[in-house]
Amino acid sequence: MNVVWQDFITIALVHLLAVASPGPDFAIVVRNSVAYGRRIAMYTSVGIGLGILIHVAYSIVGLSVVIKTTPWLYQTISYLAAAYLIYLAVGALRSGPTTPSTARQGKQVTRPAIRGRRALWMGFLTNGLNPKATLFFLSLFTAFIDVDTPLPIKLGYGAYLSLATGAWFCFLSYLLSTSSVARLIGEKGYWLDRAMGVLLLGLAAKLVLA
Repeated sequence: MNVVWQDFITIALVHLLAVASPGPDFAIVVRNSVAYGRRIAMYTSVGIGLGILIHVAYSIVGLSVVIKTTPWLYQTISYLAAAYLIYLAVGALRSGPTTPSTARQGKQVTRPAIRGRRALWMGFLTNGLNPKATLFFLSLFTAFIDVDTPLPIKLGYGAYLSLATGAWFCFLSYLLSTSSVARLIGEKGYWLDRAMGVLLLGLAAKLVLA
């Protein structure tokens, strides 16, 4: 049991470093927080957490090895992920300034609001189609989980990784929507939105060129 807890702590620390580093998940949460506000960013964060379950599921049954060792399949996933990131980037790059009335109120309203369900799917697809996450979970589960690891422990690891990911990005969404940060963003927040669009384009290009 001590070994299980040691492995869990190691997995938790490695995972924290992974989610804290800038990537597609970070970019889409920042973008939706700036463009649509806290509620939509929270839905996006929950979607990202649910997307983790895809990687956990195929890692547990060993499909991550198949994906990694089948070039055409891995490349297909990479292209799908890149196409989706480009789609999100185009929307972010089309961001415009606030209207004078909303600018005076310190609100960022650059485009019509979207539904929570759509935001959840955005987060889910952004994470679920990320082939870099495939490699991350492949290495993580290979290092700490084998065929002899009991299924409840595997499921426990997966549940933690999903919940921790969602909680981290929900926390980020909250920070970005606090009054002090909102005032800092102010009427120029669309530039941050556009910056996230550029970042998403860069990540898409990295997926294709890699």
